[in-house]
Amino acid sequence: MTHIDVPHSSVFTADAIADRLRTATSMADLLVTTAQASPDQIALRSYETGLEWTYEETLNRIGAVAQTLRAQGIRRGQPVALMLRNRPEFHVVDAAIMVLGAVPFSIYNTSSPEQIAFVLEDSGAEVVLAESGFLASLEAATAAVPSIDRILLIDQESSVHGDLVAELSAASTDFDFSTAADIAPDDLLTLIYTSGTTGAPKGVELTHRGMLVQLQGVHSAVPLPGQGRQVSFLPAAHVADRWTSHYSAFMTYANTLMCVEDMSAVPAAVARTRPTLFGAVPRVWEKFKAAFEAGYSGDLLGDARQDPAIGEALRVKLGLDEAAWVVTGAAPTPIAVVEFFGALGLPLCEVLGMSEVSCCVAVNAPDALRAGSVGRPLDTVEVALADDGEVLVGGPQVMKGYHGAPEKTADAVDASGWLRTGDIGRIDEDGFLWIIDRKKELIINAAGKNMSPTAIEMAIRSAGNLVEQVAVVGDRRPYNVALVVADPAQAGEKGLDDPHLRGRIQEQIDQANATLARVEQIKKFTLLPDAWRPGHELTPTMKLRRRVIEDLYAPEIDELYV
Repeated sequence: MTHIDVPHSSVFTADAIADRLRTATSMADLLVTTAQASPDQIALRSYETGLEWTYEETLNRIGAVAQTLRAQGIRRGQPVALMLRNRPEFHVVDAAIMVLGAVPFSIYNTSSPEQIAFVLEDSGAEVVLAESGFLASLEAATAAVPSIDRILLIDQESSVHGDLVAELSAASTDFDFSTAADIAPDDLLTLIYTSGTTGAPKGVELTHRGMLVQLQGVHSAVPLPGQGRQVSFLPAAHVADRWTSHYSAFMTYANTLMCVEDMSAVPAAVARTRPTLFGAVPRVWEKFKAAFEAGYSGDLLGDARQDPAIGEALRVKLGLDEAAWVVTGAAPTPIAVVEFFGALGLPLCEVLGMSEVSCCVAVNAPDALRAGSVGRPLDTVEVALADDGEVLVGGPQVMKGYHGAPEKTADAVDASGWLRTGDIGRIDEDGFLWIIDRKKELIINAAGKNMSPTAIEMAIRSAGNLVEQVAVVGDRRPYNVALVVADPAQAGEKGLDDPHLRGRIQEQIDQANATLARVEQIKKFTLLPDAWRPGHELTPTMKLRRRVIEDLYAPEIDELYV
């Protein structure tokens, strides 16, 4: 590998990163430039195993994997499926496919064999790279997908399926990375399969140009220097982790990326890593808040507002005392959570992102934050409101289309290139974007009153820590009801057997009702015995799958209207 002999300080300043983003022709070009400029920087770490690779070691492994895949016939534009947890090898094999001009994409690890088969068949993939732990599900899935030619394992040798074990420990490579220049800006970078909240998943086609423009926009809004630290724990099948961990931390900023396979280890991993940038879904921030409050005997929020030392101590305990940008997104964040971390000296910056626009559309920055909004639109996108308030997005970040689905693409993107996001929003006088609800999820009750279930749910979750998940139902009904899952950490050892639990939840709902209009208030609720699961009632990033929830709990809902 060729080294670029320049001081790191000049290569990874915010201005230098902005220049590199402007001149890069593809994400492959950007990765090679970043890695060659920081050969000794630790690129990837595994929280579970302690494995760590420098950028030089990582680029050598990328080259070795790319050579093998090219020899096996992987060609430009070919979709290649990945099924891996958050581990260093993911970044290597994904990048190796990318530098060949092929199209790596990830499958959700919680997928059933039927769901895997659907994605494999829809994508047209012929090759799957995977961990051995997913082999049984993949074998069951690929039995129904004749186009799959082979499965390559990354963590054990296999004479049956083939493997990349030797390549992932390669100490050198003679792969010619200059071929990355052959990748065109409008070539496909990846497919992001939507989580299926409103029907079968769709394969969002993202281009190299779209992701580069998105990265430019985010960097312009929050111009951070490089060579920091980040933690990767969200699914790589979701655009949020691909953007923030893979394309941003790893390929753009030369940040050291701590990969965490087990979600329960995230708090410990954050404390150990002390990330300089950290993002999580709202439920993670809610759990951090609940844990802090449970371990404090007084009024934590009030005391923190009076005593900065309390906030400083908690930031250190959490491991976010050096974080320059702390992000929440993928679902609405209760305002009480934003205010809580603000009082601790951690401005929690909500962002708006979606797969169809290469991730971020609007961001709150630490020095330009309006709690409750999703921030100002990036300077790389155009944002407008339709007559009914739907948020429209235009610009190079917008997807190329839904894979193999021109009719669905036409339904989402009009002839002028405006993407219909499905979000109802407003833009205030200072340019901040506010999301009111999903267009298809608004409740219109029997009296014709329009309401936002998300706003009602956020009011309930903001009123206390006892409710882990809540879904409000009321469309075409005489009044609103709620399905509630209690937070097991707050419910106590007796759980649903606690005779006082229902009363405690009623108190939290009563507090929320006091902040709502009469027509919005929850009249009845039912307490459900089982936690909601990603891939079932929830998407992998913890959004409610409302149609699934209403189907699964139809008898419980009907009982609330008796």
